[in-house]
Amino acid sequence: MAADPAAPQQVASSFEIRRLGPADLTSMHALLDLFADVFGEPETYSNARPPPDYLVHLLARREFIALIADIEGKVVGGLAAYVLDKFERPRSEVYIYDLAVAAACRRRGIATALIRRTQAIAAELGAWVVFVQADRTDDAAIALYSGLGQREDVLHFDLPVADSSGAPRGLPLTPPE
Repeated sequence: MAADPAAPQQVASSFEIRRLGPADLTSMHALLDLFADVFGEPETYSNARPPPDYLVHLLARREFIALIADIEGKVVGGLAAYVLDKFERPRSEVYIYDLAVAAACRRRGIATALIRRTQAIAAELGAWVVFVQADRTDDAAIALYSGLGQREDVLHFDLPVADSSGAPRGLPLTPPE
């Protein structure tokens, strides 16, 4: 029997990795606060937060993985990932969308523990790979990911979505209201 993906995982005496579920709205907001702070993007992570029912639904989905690293009740690291069902073969991949660790808590193995927990969840879900992108200038992320997997050099493009009139909304992309 596979381990419960929502069960806490004690990684070290100093922090705990936990998968968030529908009852974890406070922790989800703390994760969004962490992303806003670490990435310096409050407009993305704080200014237009979804309502509670949206977050409850999202956190209940098998296809969404939200992990936190907790030290004494404070969220100091986190990860958001998506399970992508493939069309060319009956399999899935897991895409790590965001990963952050508070500056004061770096170099303690938190990012690696978050990724390792994601890999374990991916295995439980039957995914065949976990993948993540890194900005070319983010040397710390590149070093971390290089130590955990195989590098692929690809380009990423953000393509604007047209509004109902067919006119591009432009970047940055904003969700429909």
